[in-house]
Amino acid sequence: MRKRFWLALALAVSVAIPAFAQAQPDQKVRYDRDEAKAQVDFGIAVAQRGLWKEAVLRFEKAVKADPTYGAAWNDLGVGLEQLGRFDEAREAYEKANTLEPDNKFIITNYDLFREIYDRQNRRRGR
Repeated sequence: MRKRFWLALALAVSVAIPAFAQAQPDQKVRYDRDEAKAQVDFGIAVAQRGLWKEAVLRFEKAVKADPTYGAAWNDLGVGLEQLGRFDEAREAYEKANTLEPDNKFIITNYDLFREIYDRQNRRRGR
């Protein structure tokens, strides 16, 4: 029962994010940066306790609340990487890098991820 709840919640989030991010050009979209920051803060707190699934859920809520928040996308990348969801992590890191191309912290995280991920893929290819 519990597993089904989280699966349904994850599915709802994955469906809601693209719908939320697509606005008509003449519509004003308001993003809730305060909500996004609160979700990121909570996500970091649970990640520090090793609760990565909950952290990823919070980071997903953060990017839903404000899809323009590069730090939230970066943290989502970190969380997805910790869960072994490397393709999704790469996408999150790339989104963060696109939103904040001059943010040294995001650049460093993405570069380290690519270095490790690419090295692992080369080893698997041998």
